[in-house]
Amino acid sequence: MVPLVMTALVGPESLWLWIGTIGMTLGTLYFIGRGRGVRDPKMQEFYIITIFITTIAAAMYFAMATGFGVTEVMVGDEMLTIYWARYADWLFTTPLLLLDLSLLAGANRNTIATLIGLDIFMIGTGAIAAFAATPGTRIAWWAISTGALLALLYVLVGTLSKNARAQSSEVASLFGTLRNLVIALWLLYPVVWILGTEGTLGILPLYWETAAFMVLDLSAKVGFGVVLLRSRSVLERAVTPSAAAA
Repeated sequence: MVPLVMTALVGPESLWLWIGTIGMTLGTLYFIGRGRGVRDPKMQEFYIITIFITTIAAAMYFAMATGFGVTEVMVGDEMLTIYWARYADWLFTTPLLLLDLSLLAGANRNTIATLIGLDIFMIGTGAIAAFAATPGTRIAWWAISTGALLALLYVLVGTLSKNARAQSSEVASLFGTLRNLVIALWLLYPVVWILGTEGTLGILPLYWETAAFMVLDLSAKVGFGVVLLRSRSVLERAVTPSAAAA
């Protein structure tokens, strides 16, 4: 059965979408300000990537708040409101977050490709879950997406953390903080999904589901960027080969 897809009106949850839009925009402006005066090309990569993360997120939140990034899907005999722009956001921003972490850890191309490949698969299968036409199919795709997340975190904790330990102690400490932040926040996304309107439990109504995703997004993007870019001296050490790495 092909799900019925149509445009939808934004309800009272638009409050959280506008807060997300403003928060991501302020984060972008802050990161642009932090990046002023940085001349080293390798250091600039961190600022450019982080600025694009919040810029993309701000655009997608604006799309959702103004009613463009939302649709409705018929699941069984129930019509669900699906914010598809949220998945478009994650499809672009989560690989960039992983790229920031990989550059900080000094990972090789194979490790980066593995992480980003798993991430794209995770977001893609999560989007399929959101548009699936039956509850059972939705849960199956959610489980596949969650499995990809666990595999991604395994690489993050294993290979990428091993790479980071070859960096200076300050860089390794910053990586550990950001890695733990990503693990804690990213594990909450499938929980909110399954508890919300897109999952089958429906414990969280759309209003609070939207609020929860907004808080997670701001923490995982703006919060991540603030921690990453707060010290230029640590980033300088990250782009300078250490004795251990050599």
